[in-house]
Amino acid sequence: SSPELYFQPTSVEEIREILDMARQRNKRVKVVGGAHSPSDIACTDDFMIQMGKMNRILKVDKEKQQVTVEGGIFLSDLNVELSKHGLALANLGAVSEVAAAGVIGTGTHNTGIRHGILPTQVVALTLLTASGEMLECSESLNADLFQAVRLHLGCLGVVITVTFQCVPLFHLHEVTFPSTLTEVLDHLGDHLKRSEYFRFLWFPHSENVSVIYQDPTSKPPSSSASWFWDYAVGYYLLEFLLWISTFVPSLVCWINRFFFWLLFRSRVENINVSYKIFNYECRFKQHVQDWAIPIEKTKEALLELKAALENNPKMVAHYPVEVRFARGDEIWLSPCFHRDSCYVNIIMYRPYGKNVPRLNYWLTYEGIMKKHGGRPHWAKVPGRGAAEGPRKDLEETMYPAFPKFCTVREKLDPTGMFLNAYLEKVFY
Repeated sequence: SSPELYFQPTSVEEIREILDMARQRNKRVKVVGGAHSPSDIACTDDFMIQMGKMNRILKVDKEKQQVTVEGGIFLSDLNVELSKHGLALANLGAVSEVAAAGVIGTGTHNTGIRHGILPTQVVALTLLTASGEMLECSESLNADLFQAVRLHLGCLGVVITVTFQCVPLFHLHEVTFPSTLTEVLDHLGDHLKRSEYFRFLWFPHSENVSVIYQDPTSKPPSSSASWFWDYAVGYYLLEFLLWISTFVPSLVCWINRFFFWLLFRSRVENINVSYKIFNYECRFKQHVQDWAIPIEKTKEALLELKAALENNPKMVAHYPVEVRFARGDEIWLSPCFHRDSCYVNIIMYRPYGKNVPRLNYWLTYEGIMKKHGGRPHWAKVPGRGAAEGPRKDLEETMYPAFPKFCTVREKLDPTGMFLNAYLEKVFY
């Protein structure tokens, strides 16, 4: 993205002036927070607004356990400030260097079948529209708009403030232990009941699985993690070996098995304040895809992906395939709209920035996800078939409330000020 003009406003009035200028010059506007989304959803050649200077906490309501913040605040800063007030967010994604308005805009999620995606923790928002009008929305105020803005794709206006429902500050006890894909899929219901925040990592080209349980605890912080194993081995050695595998692709199967044996064959326990457990190291540069399927399709879809890899020896897949779960919700463009879901996140690392061929793996995965009613994570859609980009006809079949969202978008932004090339493929 190479915007013509780049702004860092400090007030609503300054944003209004930018929108006025854009209207007069017939320019488009994209708002960006932490710029963490791997897709082109926030890219533009016109005007870019970076919200980093609108990052204040406006109100902490200890009685309702709610916090109102400006849209540009990073969750990493919010987590620390909430802890000072004895509060926390009930669920967080892997990364907190993301802005409050952005993290809801693409439907960021973590895991836990009793918990929804992150936007479900939002109880109110204020939105500045293309015309300069300020709209407040919640379950009781502009309720329809609320279900659109909670996952807004950056195309409805500028999210000025967000009010999150919090919970009392809590610690998590994380237990990681080895298992097999067969065991986890055969006893999926048991695992989901046993741990509040359950996820698992499958190591492609094998049966190996690392199960991760995270549950609230009153025990004091402790850790069995090791810098040497987590970074020297888990980061630097892995990146070097994956770079070697770009010349000898058949090594990937061996690398996946070797690293499971090296780092994941033992039981590991960590206890810390919740946000320090939810956040984890995503290692080096990578390409990702993350689709949500109905939870009852989990076993079938993963076994199909495993069989596809076994039947195509030339198709390689880096570890891990991360499998997470989320409760159904009412948010119009949520991948979990009206259904409990399983997210299947695949990854191909870019060792030392080098791209690894992934098209066959991507297309195979996408085909399986679509077959089982999958809906893609909005921040991670580099393009259907890694080339086409999102398409309106697909969105309408995947998201039942898509036409309602389009109606709201056209009403709030009739000239398409907040669109870009990526979003045009979604809506036209």
